[in-house]
Amino acid sequence: MTAAGEAALTVLRSCWPAAQRIVVLCGPGNNGGDGYVLARLAQSQRLYVSVIALGDPQALRGDARQAWQDFLAAGGATQEWTDDCLDDAEVVVDAIFGIGLSRPVDAQMAARIQAINDCGAPVLALDIPSGLHADSGHILGAAVHAERTLTFLGLKLGFYLGEGPDCTGIVMFDPLDLPAHELASVETSATRIGEDALARLLPRRRRTAHKGQQGHVLVIGGGLGMAGAARLAGEAALRVGAGVVTVATRPENVATITADRPELICRGIESADQIESLLDWAEVLAIGPGLGQEPWAAMMVEAALRCGKPSVVDADALNLLAHSPCASERWILTPHPGEAGRLLGVSSAEVQDDRLGAARGIVERYGGIVVLKGAGTLVVQRGALPSICDQGNPGMASPGMGDVLTGVIAGITAQTADLAGAARAGVLVHAMAGDMAARRGERGLLATDLFTYLPTCVNPTQRI
Repeated sequence: MTAAGEAALTVLRSCWPAAQRIVVLCGPGNNGGDGYVLARLAQSQRLYVSVIALGDPQALRGDARQAWQDFLAAGGATQEWTDDCLDDAEVVVDAIFGIGLSRPVDAQMAARIQAINDCGAPVLALDIPSGLHADSGHILGAAVHAERTLTFLGLKLGFYLGEGPDCTGIVMFDPLDLPAHELASVETSATRIGEDALARLLPRRRRTAHKGQQGHVLVIGGGLGMAGAARLAGEAALRVGAGVVTVATRPENVATITADRPELICRGIESADQIESLLDWAEVLAIGPGLGQEPWAAMMVEAALRCGKPSVVDADALNLLAHSPCASERWILTPHPGEAGRLLGVSSAEVQDDRLGAARGIVERYGGIVVLKGAGTLVVQRGALPSICDQGNPGMASPGMGDVLTGVIAGITAQTADLAGAARAGVLVHAMAGDMAARRGERGLLATDLFTYLPTCVNPTQRI
């Protein structure tokens, strides 16, 4: 608890160095104890600290009680909540409820949480924003919306599910120097996709490498009026290093795609027999960008799935799959919540309410690997821990981003022949490129903006 309080003060002084007036909201448990330690240390550094006790300190036990008593012994005093207690705050510290909260907060606490969110001062949440369920990310009646969350010992699954991403702000982590064996008995619920995996999956190329060794991707998509989606997926596969990319599309789209991106091979397809030679040549398929659901689209999907090659299945190919379900262990399905709902026969709201459960349900029904897109994109497969991507930004909620992701995953798959690794790496690379592009601002971000940054992300050993 002392280490947590010390870490919290370090973050507070680092993130808000000019702040002098701190309001610490201490709850009735160990989270409140963290707050009392922070308050005592901040006071010793001559900050003006107001401590609001949201729970009777006399009822505290163990370390939390000791932290409160140490705060009093150092000359501190607690106050009760008043309507104006946050008026002068330059930073508010949320140390009300920790990870043990499992029931909705009462009406009085909900009103106080709303006041915290409305006060205008930045909020530093300790371990978890109060009112957020640590496992599901559901808001338990009301939840603090923090600017930063400093969490301890382990990242909480709820940060990345449900409404978690809206509540946590920037998540910072401190292990408190706890020895690894102390956490050995704690079951891991998911893994975060880290950049260290990229260097292993995508090592520096040999000087003698040639395009024939980097894989051949066949993008199947681009119905009438939707040439752009297939083109986006095709260029994305090239930008992450695929050796050859062919686009199989409606004949009407060929001139547009090749004029815009001449590095793509483009073939107009009218009948199933015309695509057979392309399927024989390809090593990885990217099925669905801009495909549509007309008979032509159904014909393309049927031929592609029949050949049994490793595939990334997206967009209208997923909608067609929902109409005629089948299973495979050689595909990566990349639904957004609406498409996931159609695959499961539920609403997108139900998917969002239990994203992890929905992804697992799709795997059970359709096999393979599922990439459930959205804030905190999930990668789920049988027999492995779920993976979560904590990068990316709201600006990526724009047309064509999913098509780019499809191409990225397909392009990495073509180079590595590792479906699971490519799914995770592709999600991370896509998110990293989106964050780089968003440095100019999130609003107005376009899918094509990512193309500038994709090569940087897939060459981790060559970054300066």
